[in-house]
Amino acid sequence: MSDHLKFYIDGAWVDPVAPRTLDVINPATEQSVARISLGGAEDADRAVMAARRAFDSFASTSRQERIELLEAVLAEYERRREDMAKAITAEMGAPSTLSRNAQAFMGTAHLSTAIEVLKNYEFEEARGSTLISREPIGVCAFITPWNWPSNQIGCKVAPALATGCTMVLKPSEVAPLSGIIWTEIMHAAGVPAGVFNMVNGDGPGVGAALSSHPEVDMVSFTGSTRAGIEVARNAAPTIKRVHQELGGKSANIVLPDADIAKAVTAGVDHIMNNSGQSCNAPTRMLVPRDRMDEVKTAARAAAEAITVGDPQGDARMGPVVSEAQWNKIQGLISKGIDEGATLVTGGAGRPDGLDVGYYVRPTIFADVDPDMTIAREEIFGPVLSIIPYDTVEDAVRIANDTVYGLAAYVQSGDIDNARKIARQLRAGQVAINGPGPDLMAPFGGFKQSGNGREWGDHAFGEFLEVKATLGHTPA
Repeated sequence: MSDHLKFYIDGAWVDPVAPRTLDVINPATEQSVARISLGGAEDADRAVMAARRAFDSFASTSRQERIELLEAVLAEYERRREDMAKAITAEMGAPSTLSRNAQAFMGTAHLSTAIEVLKNYEFEEARGSTLISREPIGVCAFITPWNWPSNQIGCKVAPALATGCTMVLKPSEVAPLSGIIWTEIMHAAGVPAGVFNMVNGDGPGVGAALSSHPEVDMVSFTGSTRAGIEVARNAAPTIKRVHQELGGKSANIVLPDADIAKAVTAGVDHIMNNSGQSCNAPTRMLVPRDRMDEVKTAARAAAEAITVGDPQGDARMGPVVSEAQWNKIQGLISKGIDEGATLVTGGAGRPDGLDVGYYVRPTIFADVDPDMTIAREEIFGPVLSIIPYDTVEDAVRIANDTVYGLAAYVQSGDIDNARKIARQLRAGQVAINGPGPDLMAPFGGFKQSGNGREWGDHAFGEFLEVKATLGHTPA
């Protein structure tokens, strides 16, 4: 077990104002792998004021200076990428292959993308005699979750650096080791003192202090809708910008002309990836009612082919992140059974042979009514709800009948028809027929899935204020 009891403020590792520690639990072993300090309002204030002092100088750096800084951060990140992957496996249970090839890779991807965007980004444009300028918003507070930790730090830190903002990071206290490595990377890369700061802690202790701090100009939060409401409430008195990427209950519409076996298998694999702990996971699969038996067969085969076990080994799926998360998922699986959904495979309890660790059976429910709890609440685990529909219009209605709107999916053999359906879906990102990720595609949600966008050039706008200088060019 290792201790990480200091915070990073103003370019140095410092002790917390009031010592208080928390064990970091490996979800595969249920044993502590590290200890961190939990900060409070005074620690948050020290970090914010360091960022405030650094802002004027950093905001005035040139495009080229920020490109070179990002390149230094990227080089250091690449040097530590394997460390990052190992930390993510230890803290949140992602299988080693997933940690290395997807989880840790996303830090590289966001840094590389920010560099390329920055090279040609238009911070100024002339409109007649008026100059439209896009200037860094100021001090940013980042509150990040545990499920894709390096990704969700990288997609905030990279554009913030690129646009000239200073920042304070509060990584999830459940999975803080990746945030600590990010901090070590920033220090080793030579990020100027005060530009990047990191304080560990929980939501009430540090998150609330950051989101309400009068010297924070923007708070960017990724997490549950419930917590996002609290962030917005805390931020309201100071009228700061609030950017949120929140929950999801994404619909995956399998149209009648789709290859059913292929579409269902891909949908099951997607939901089981990262143990179902992805906000954009396609957790509601909508299928033609007259194809339900065929769908059940394909879904059962796909789920039962997924190996669950030690994330250090060859298993495709590891544990969920914590005992609290495991208990929540078990309760919702039981609710699905009690409310009359058909349990196709999986169910309550740990998989056979796994008596230690927060492992969940890959679970498929079919014949799910859209009003059932498992069709409406975000489970955040490896649980798929298959909902029948009678007409395509019915499928679209069911897909949109949710408080969320982060992502949606359409499977069809007719691309024109798929595009037509995609236009009708109320979601921030719609994927047709399983394309790969696009790092330049904006990521964010409609409705209670949040506001604002991350990734690519759209992310830059979140960190910029728009100024109009009239009469800039004399007539």
